[in-house]
Amino acid sequence: MKQAVLYVCHGSRVPEACREALAFIDKVKPLVNVSIQETGFLELAEPTIGDGFKACVDKGATHIAVVPLLLLTAAHAKKDIPEELAHVASNYPDIKLTYGKPIGVDERIADILLEKMNEKEALASDSIAILVGRGSSDPDVKRDFTEIARQLQEKSSLKQVKACFLTAAEPSFDDVIHDIHASNEQQIYLLPYLIFTGLLKKGIDKTVQSYDWGNRSLYHCDYLGDHPLLLNIFMQRVQETVENKNNEYVFHVDEYASVAY
Repeated sequence: MKQAVLYVCHGSRVPEACREALAFIDKVKPLVNVSIQETGFLELAEPTIGDGFKACVDKGATHIAVVPLLLLTAAHAKKDIPEELAHVASNYPDIKLTYGKPIGVDERIADILLEKMNEKEALASDSIAILVGRGSSDPDVKRDFTEIARQLQEKSSLKQVKACFLTAAEPSFDDVIHDIHASNEQQIYLLPYLIFTGLLKKGIDKTVQSYDWGNRSLYHCDYLGDHPLLLNIFMQRVQETVENKNNEYVFHVDEYASVAY
């Protein structure tokens, strides 16, 4: 048996976002005790998932743990990546596959968000936070994102944490930022729930800048990036997929092959 790890990143039209993703993976690799580690993008960038898979095989891999670098479990994790993986793996029927989970809900994420806010200004009991997620029609995303907001509220002295979404779920970021602007809130922290920069981050910036905040304090916090705690959480997702206890992470190509292409 020769184990490999294939990291799957989303991809972006913004080159900086792709560079950040590759740099994130480069920081994870030394934490993972596997000799073959490759990366592929789902879309909009190279190397592709197929390129990364082939690179693992060319280096002698007999077992590949595929781990998506995603924050929450939605269509990319449940459908898009598995279908692409099934298409690619059909060319390598002797390779054994495991498929990991996104980062998901973890209490340490609230610690990262708190740190991002305190980097701007110490929290006050009358402060509020706007936690902005990508959004999805998948109810699991709203459930998990609401839980992350709840954990942040519980760990902080914030008066309120408002969770909202950029697309496909309610409440929308546009509605929430409009309501906050019309309110009397004086100290506001804006938290983009993204790992990297990209078009969504630029859209958040543009929307915020379209309002006149006067002498109120609106602190636009950094996205999560390669924070050590996030690296550690992701490393654990990788390790779980490699170890595959109780065969929990076995990937069955036949489940997706009929719809892959």
